[in-house]
Amino acid sequence: MPDTKPATPRANQRVAWFNGQIMPESEVRISFRDRGVKYGDGAFDTTRTFAHRIFRLKDHVDRFYRTLKYLRLDPGMGPAEMCRLTEDVLARNLHLLDKDDDYWVSQRITRGTEDIDYQSNTPNVIIECLPLPLKARAVMFRDGLKVITPAVRRAPPEVMSPRAKTHNYLNMIVADQEVRSQDPLAWAVLLDMQGNLAEGLGSNIFTVRDGELYTPRTRNVLPGVSRQTVIELAESLKIKVHEQDIDLYDAYTADEVFLTSTSLCIAPVQSVNGQSYAANGIPGPVTKRLTDAYIKLVDCDFIGQYLRRL
Repeated sequence: MPDTKPATPRANQRVAWFNGQIMPESEVRISFRDRGVKYGDGAFDTTRTFAHRIFRLKDHVDRFYRTLKYLRLDPGMGPAEMCRLTEDVLARNLHLLDKDDDYWVSQRITRGTEDIDYQSNTPNVIIECLPLPLKARAVMFRDGLKVITPAVRRAPPEVMSPRAKTHNYLNMIVADQEVRSQDPLAWAVLLDMQGNLAEGLGSNIFTVRDGELYTPRTRNVLPGVSRQTVIELAESLKIKVHEQDIDLYDAYTADEVFLTSTSLCIAPVQSVNGQSYAANGIPGPVTKRLTDAYIKLVDCDFIGQYLRRL
């Protein structure tokens, strides 16, 4: 492995690890003939920091390597080395953050360029950081998310497993564009081919009824690390969790609804297709209990972190 120590202790711009070297992220270059560019043939995973501390990195990297195995992609290193390099990249970029800011931290791989016989060469591997969009998403915690289910359905697992976190996000992006054309502040949550709630762009959905949680089965969604964190917190709080098919009837008759994602962690939903939950409060009591437990777990008031940007 090439030496990744920088020439100077701290750069004045964000740096990334690219194919064995630390360099300014503005200098990272991928060929337009790369299969990731041409076909979306690649994979990634992303965690975030809380008060500049990385969250559940091993869980994210382990999921990343499951995706790589599914796609038959070899990054040329094991999970432990990927974790070590990720920590190193984060450390090299932390001085660029304000005290109250945090990063997304990502690992990415593409299958690389093809030669004239359409044989792929060495994969491209990138480890990078990006500041969280705290100001842009602050209103979601003040008012709650407005969820709309688009006409576009989630690609079924018979076509492509949603448990693989690949670079090909067009299914989600087309759905998100449809919803944003109706309401620029709304959040798309797709239905599966049977009409059950599936997932949104980087997010999982939970409904609350009679103090118990309901969330889609993992066969039809990417099992988010934030989703798993909430399930574990619910179990510690003696809140029963059901992983099963849930449809729009379940959403419309729920007491509360919330989303989980890497950046939002746990965010209350104010309405689904116009069906409001405001009468029970935003956030509702169960969502609030879980949010408080999440904040205690990560030792960072991420709700306040967002709301201070309003």
